[in-house]
Amino acid sequence: MSSLCSHVNHYSRREFLAKAGLGIGGMALAGLINPTTSIAQSGSGNGVLGGPHFLPKAKRVIYLFQSGGPSQFELFDYKPELIKRTGEELPDSVRQGQRLTGMSGGQKSLPMIGSRFGFERRGKSGLYVSELLPHIGSISDEICVIKSMYTEAINHDPAITFFQTGSQQAGRPSIGSWVSYGLGSENENLPAFCVLVSTGRAGAQPVYGRLWGNGFLPSVHQGVQFRSGKDPVLYLNDPPGVDRADRSKYMQHLKEMYEHTFDSNPDEEIHSKIAQYEMAYRMQTSVPETMDISGEPEHVLDMYGPDVRIPGTYAVNCLLARRLAERNVPFIQLYHRGWDQHGNLPNDIQSMARGTDQPTAGLIMDLKQRGLLDDTLVIWGGEFGRTSYSQGQITKTTYGRDHHPKCFSMWMAGAGVKKGFTYGETDELGYNIAENPVHVHDFQATLLHLMGVDHERLNYKHQGRRYRLTDVHGQVVKSLLI
Repeated sequence: MSSLCSHVNHYSRREFLAKAGLGIGGMALAGLINPTTSIAQSGSGNGVLGGPHFLPKAKRVIYLFQSGGPSQFELFDYKPELIKRTGEELPDSVRQGQRLTGMSGGQKSLPMIGSRFGFERRGKSGLYVSELLPHIGSISDEICVIKSMYTEAINHDPAITFFQTGSQQAGRPSIGSWVSYGLGSENENLPAFCVLVSTGRAGAQPVYGRLWGNGFLPSVHQGVQFRSGKDPVLYLNDPPGVDRADRSKYMQHLKEMYEHTFDSNPDEEIHSKIAQYEMAYRMQTSVPETMDISGEPEHVLDMYGPDVRIPGTYAVNCLLARRLAERNVPFIQLYHRGWDQHGNLPNDIQSMARGTDQPTAGLIMDLKQRGLLDDTLVIWGGEFGRTSYSQGQITKTTYGRDHHPKCFSMWMAGAGVKKGFTYGETDELGYNIAENPVHVHDFQATLLHLMGVDHERLNYKHQGRRYRLTDVHGQVVKSLLI
């Protein structure tokens, strides 16, 4: 004890403050030079959790949401028995009185229809992949296909809302907002939750901004949509006649005003507004640089396919997702519309596959060659699947499929998930799950687990109740994990 005291007394108060100041100054300088490194090395996040609950496998997520409900039968779930029995009536023993939508519920007949597209075993893993997806087939040894997903929602809006927020009713925080709230971000100059939207087919189902909303969480955690064109983020640029120095002074005065307001009305949303204004100021420099793909080498652009040179396409958004991942944005959400094919499915799904196949595979390969796939989780899937029977009549040239929530396919790749792996099975007609069901809440729990978060411990008290993304459900599907 005496030696400790003598050591402390060795420095005067002035000397101690001077030496401590050097240390703090060095930390600040390191943060200015490389803010991402300094935060990462600190071992704690700037979210409410202060860091992950346990060591994460994924530092970031790229969620490629295929809006409309892609047909599993034409893409990933090969059903030779269904093909063989095309035209036969769906047996009552298989349907089991399950609910149908109003679009096919009135049909007198429910004729089964198998895919008219071929399937091949791809890669060393031998995963069945449709001929519509040759590029995704080429990366089959990187992906983990779940064939036994299911949900309760049978219509688009509640089904998408359920996948994105954990509830069929609007108003809950989205997955990205929960991640932002819980873990924060290593990047101080870009939002923790970034959104990109593309349209794949005319007349596609709309997606609404509330799907990336913050719900009852502080508004700083809402997703920020990036758009094509000269203004990627609306209202970000300074108005005419206002330069950056003026904007800086304006920001300082605005902050002082909000802090004065907080003193008399301590509402945490005031701090959220300050944080959003400050982020917007920093984004004036970071967003244009991030969205500018003109410096990308030709061989990289070629990986994403010809559409990468057309602003606003899915291909461009996949490339931008990689650029955001490079900058350590923790949650990157892509919405691609056009998979709702009640009629003329063979023609329409070919068009959708052409627009998404190469960019999706290009993203996986690009992440892998940069060493980013090891700690990036990539997700591909829609809100539900399609029926094994045809909506409307089957003709020589066309057929359609209605919504089917009871079993469908999606896949994941990258951080922490098994490669070249199939989980779950459907029955021989693809109407019911035969083994290893995975509910939407199970998927959400697994996603958070890969990011180092216990889904039961990330919650928020609102109106007297504690809420979480998975409500009171969800189990981590450990069989999917390495």
